[in-house]
Amino acid sequence: MGQTGDAERLVAATRNGDADAVRALVEAGADPDARTEDGLPVLCAAVAAFDAGTARALVEGGADPDRELPDGTTPLFRAVMGGSPAVVDAVLGAEPRLRLPEPVRERLLARVRRWHEAGAEAELRRMTGSSAPARSVLVEDSEDSLVRQVTLGGRTVREGHGAILTSLEWAFRVLTPVDELIARAVAPRDAGPEHVAWSAARGVLSERRSRETWSALATHRRHPDAARRLFTVDALWSLSAFRWNGPDSYETETAELLAAWATEERDDGVLTQILRTFNLLEHPAHEELGLRFAGHAHPPVRVEAACALADENAPLTPKARAALLGLAGDPDALVRSTAGEMLAGRHDLSDEVTGALLALVADRDAAVRRKGAAALATSRDRSPTAAAALWALLDDDDPSLRLEGAFGLARRDDPRTEEAYRRAGPAAGPEFEHDHRPTELLHHRWRLEDRSAAAET
Repeated sequence: MGQTGDAERLVAATRNGDADAVRALVEAGADPDARTEDGLPVLCAAVAAFDAGTARALVEGGADPDRELPDGTTPLFRAVMGGSPAVVDAVLGAEPRLRLPEPVRERLLARVRRWHEAGAEAELRRMTGSSAPARSVLVEDSEDSLVRQVTLGGRTVREGHGAILTSLEWAFRVLTPVDELIARAVAPRDAGPEHVAWSAARGVLSERRSRETWSALATHRRHPDAARRLFTVDALWSLSAFRWNGPDSYETETAELLAAWATEERDDGVLTQILRTFNLLEHPAHEELGLRFAGHAHPPVRVEAACALADENAPLTPKARAALLGLAGDPDALVRSTAGEMLAGRHDLSDEVTGALLALVADRDAAVRRKGAAALATSRDRSPTAAAALWALLDDDDPSLRLEGAFGLARRDDPRTEEAYRRAGPAAGPEFEHDHRPTELLHHRWRLEDRSAAAET
């Protein structure tokens, strides 16, 4: 009776999508392969609901993803056909290349390849015989990835079969050509960095760290399809990131490639991503590219140009400073505020830079005013002019700007700090939940106490 009760609770928790309860029940002794009212393992219910979290809890708790079902399939097979990469990842289990016999691996790959090549809607029509219109909606497959979900003839699947094929091939150590991986990444109608097909291909390529992989990616810089070029930038960054200076790091090669590529790229979106990625890498050409693109017609390109001009690994030259001052007066709000942030970070305590920051604090755009105030508050400028501007923020209707003024004064240990925080008012609301600015008042008080104690000794 106890096991029956546990099984019923496990089924209920799975139906409710309560992964924590599932994990607790399994740890307490519930059978992870308990069956639902239709006689199928409870894992199949999680798979059918596209519930990756619950499916993972069951598999980690001992549920068998390879258990043969009455129709000849398995929970893993059903997950693969369902088209959710997140669910497949949860159900795949440990060491699938060693655990699954070669015929099973080949069958899985063949079936998912057919779904990928035909398309989810076409396969659903073949299976159901329905000629009715399909219902399609973009859904979140995992916390940071999207996929389209298709419903037709009473069946629902997700269009993640290309991503699943990519991931299974890598799990089974099938080295898919780079060209094919890129083609899969950009094929979906919603292709982009958040799509499951894009992220799966990028993830696999980041694991395939080799000269051959890097070179194969690099050849796509001149591909006629802008989407492929955009993916190439993203994949090159993933291949170069997080292992800088290691034996399989391609940071130097990638930086050199991007520096040259930027000068010939004609698509504004791709160029923006090239510069954004280049700004994360060390290279002596940051200022050169920043100056080259400071006057570009596309505002996001000018944003990245501003970031390049303030390269923290090189001194701020007069040319870079002049270009940033010009960008601080740009017609585009984001360009203005970014240039201001860059100037504040490299503040030379000149009247020109202070004047640019004060202009941003008084900008017509509310978002620019907030960023300008934040830049001024955290800058090296300790002048009376800067302090006066921060004090003036305490009269603003925007509570965030008032708090920025108090914060900036506290950082300078201004004698009016206590009064500033009183005038700023309480930092209430969810937007202030993890805000660092209110605590600066405590740091200000501690600094004064330390100075007082030092003076007494």
